[in-house]
Amino acid sequence: MSILTEISENLQKGKAKIVKELVMQAVEQGYAPEEILSKGLLDGMNIIGEKFKANEVYVPEVLVAARAMNVGSQVLKPYLEQAGVKAVGRVCIGTVQGDLHDIGKNLVKMMMEGKGLEVIDLGTDVAPETFIQTAIEQNCQIICCSALLTTTMGVMGEVVKKAEEAGIRDKVKIMIGGAPVDEAFCRQIGADCYTPDAASAADAAAAFCAAN
Repeated sequence: MSILTEISENLQKGKAKIVKELVMQAVEQGYAPEEILSKGLLDGMNIIGEKFKANEVYVPEVLVAARAMNVGSQVLKPYLEQAGVKAVGRVCIGTVQGDLHDIGKNLVKMMMEGKGLEVIDLGTDVAPETFIQTAIEQNCQIICCSALLTTTMGVMGEVVKKAEEAGIRDKVKIMIGGAPVDEAFCRQIGADCYTPDAASAADAAAAFCAAN
């Protein structure tokens, strides 16, 4: 078994310490940092993402796998920077104003990082202006809004309006998600994309960034 497969398999099991050691070994053995990232870490997260979509694994398994991925990524980061490897895209994510739920948002963030995207996490209770300002300042291709309450989902419409007012609507994709949200609501407010789960959100975001 190659060391990259070992990294992927241990990541899927959430064995952060072993992943860290294997990533260091792979670097020492002369593997290219981007190869360790794509065929080791991202490959493992993609498999977890697919299993999560198929209900073969659940939130706790995703969280431990994501933690292992983060540990491995930290080891690789300086080598990736030296090699000039860039993230495939940049996303800002947050739970909208008035809403303090963050489990869904955190899952989406981890899945997106698992696709090689750079994710700026704005936290919870995020004002529409903050999403827009961050997207402009950080040069994000995507704004992701999460809501768990029917009373706060209307704020997502505000984010779309503010993006139009700021003149960035044609440059930035707006993705929405959360329990009360659906495809019809997405169309109603003029957002670009609704996805029912974290893994699908990561797939859609990666596709948007690849198309740009």
